[in-house]
Amino acid sequence: METSFSDGNYYEEKFDSRVFLETYFNSTSGHRQENEFLTFSLKNLVNVFSNGPKFRRLLEIGSGPCLHFALCASGHAEEIVLSDFVRSNCQEIKLWLKNDPGAFDWSHFAKLVCELEGNREKWTEKEKKLRDSIKQVLKCDVNQTNPLDPVELEPVDCLMTSLCLEVACKDKAAYCAALRNVTALLKPGGVLIMNGVLNQTFYTVNNHKFSCVKFDQAFLRKIVKEVGYEIEQLEIFDGLDKSQNTLSDFNAIFFLVALKNKNAPC
Repeated sequence: METSFSDGNYYEEKFDSRVFLETYFNSTSGHRQENEFLTFSLKNLVNVFSNGPKFRRLLEIGSGPCLHFALCASGHAEEIVLSDFVRSNCQEIKLWLKNDPGAFDWSHFAKLVCELEGNREKWTEKEKKLRDSIKQVLKCDVNQTNPLDPVELEPVDCLMTSLCLEVACKDKAAYCAALRNVTALLKPGGVLIMNGVLNQTFYTVNNHKFSCVKFDQAFLRKIVKEVGYEIEQLEIFDGLDKSQNTLSDFNAIFFLVALKNKNAPC
């Protein structure tokens, strides 16, 4: 049976940020049922940042309570802005920024990212750089024309999002609208980095199911181009057989890099 749409109120009531982290991020390879999801994503992301330009400002839309993507961006962007809809997710990030003893420990991810970059021993420096470069943690709603309202952010050089749009939107039409909304936050010629899942309808946190818009690779390619991007890279990684995964039901993961057309409006 299809999972009913999980709206913002449902997330605020049912989404446990710490349980989410302990379920999916206790290991750098992710949960064993998700077939090296995180390893695939991090390797691609480190490669993109290591071989690309340094950005003045990078915005992550829908960071969740997570810092693994931001750790990859650390050292490759002068300023980083994180954002999420769920209040407790933003609070988790702020705990880490303050070096609060109760914050989730991201050191295992910092070590892995540094190892992928070629020097595992620099992980403490990586964490310090990230704390110094994160300038804002904002409320975000991708279903709004300005997802960061009431904040008016100058268009950024790099827009990064992972597992956000598909869970924030009710259907494909809403997904298309949300992608247009967040695209307005990116400069023409800017870089979009997206990480997500194909053909997923739900994921689970603390025995609560959360909905996801189901779409395939053809739809993804089509809407990204329609919104005004040229796809530079699209990698697909197969998930496990669905019978082996009780946490979610995706059949593949995608990692996409695209450039916003220079004549596209902000």
